[in-house]
Amino acid sequence: MKVVLVSGSPRPAGNTMQILRECANAIEAEGLEAEVASLAGKNIRSCVACGKCKELGRCSIEDGANEIIEKIRGAEGLILGSPVYFGTARGDIMSFVQRLGYVSLANGRFLAGKAGGPVVVGRRGGHTATFQEMLMIFSICGMHVVGSDYWSIVFGRAEGEAMNDREGLATARLFAANTARLIKKINA
Repeated sequence: MKVVLVSGSPRPAGNTMQILRECANAIEAEGLEAEVASLAGKNIRSCVACGKCKELGRCSIEDGANEIIEKIRGAEGLILGSPVYFGTARGDIMSFVQRLGYVSLANGRFLAGKAGGPVVVGRRGGHTATFQEMLMIFSICGMHVVGSDYWSIVFGRAEGEAMNDREGLATARLFAANTARLIKKINA
């Protein structure tokens, strides 16, 4: 059983990636496989509403998103991570999320029944709005949203600073462990 974690940060070693790696460690400690995929360095385009995902079984846009979508298709869980930019999720993660959702809905609703949720990292504000924005795909696509002891939001700006938010880090780790535990129960 596997969880795919997708980082929407342009920084391959930034706060969002560091927190997602901690989440991956918590998942692996529960005995599941975890793979962190990054959008860093990719030019993820927005959905063009061409409708070809139904006939192709994948998105018609070839920019690296399909490789990650295929990893998600074969996994039991999904965690989406994004830094907060101007009070919202980064545009490329939301473009990815929208395309992922369309591909799933057009191809047997393969996201339905998977477990997971969002993790948000930011300096000062916009965390809950970003969390809510990213949460929508989980409900719309029939996924199981996993909780923690608070929302999975972590504070930090400079690289590595988020690792100093002990409460946020503990919340994210618990969320990831709970995701693994739910997946094991669903697949028992």
